[in-house]
Amino acid sequence: MQFTVPFVLASGSPRRKHLLDQLGLSFEIVPSGVAEDVEKGLAPEAVARTLARRKAAAVASDHPASLVLAADTIVVHREEILNKPADAADAAAMLSKLSGTTHEVITGIALEHRSSGRVCVATETTQVRIATLSDEEISAYVATGSPLDKAGSYGIQDDYGAPFVEGIVGDYYNVVGLPLHRLYQLLQTNFADLLESSTR
Repeated sequence: MQFTVPFVLASGSPRRKHLLDQLGLSFEIVPSGVAEDVEKGLAPEAVARTLARRKAAAVASDHPASLVLAADTIVVHREEILNKPADAADAAAMLSKLSGTTHEVITGIALEHRSSGRVCVATETTQVRIATLSDEEISAYVATGSPLDKAGSYGIQDDYGAPFVEGIVGDYYNVVGLPLHRLYQLLQTNFADLLESSTR
């Protein structure tokens, strides 16, 4: 799958870059740099959608001829949104909350092609079950440093974090940070004219 216009990923996430690389796409990375704060009281799905939309808009304003993709992934545990941890102690506290429970991972996706005035926003939700973790397991994982840049303080694709995931219901790639099937659907439905004819 390739595009007839420049394709821009409005994210500096190495995980999202890797997923798009897997699809063989040609794209430019332009992190949005927008603040990831929203008004209080928004439902988790609305938070993910709002942040993804804000990121796409920020980059599309400087790249109007490009198809811009932005995403925001949040972890929700018992109605509490768990963002990236502030430090190692915060990461350990989050992992203790997730231990032995099921939570939701919600990714908001926004696609914008400003030249044609088209914007598409959607969300994908996956349920993730984390095994019961000992204090020693949590400490050892946090010590790797891997949880410190991830919402919810874990990565399902991590060498150290993957064994803690008992199971999921939904899209695995959504938990990594970008639901590829939903992205493909959105592109085919809303931006088919921007895809090379050989992919339609």
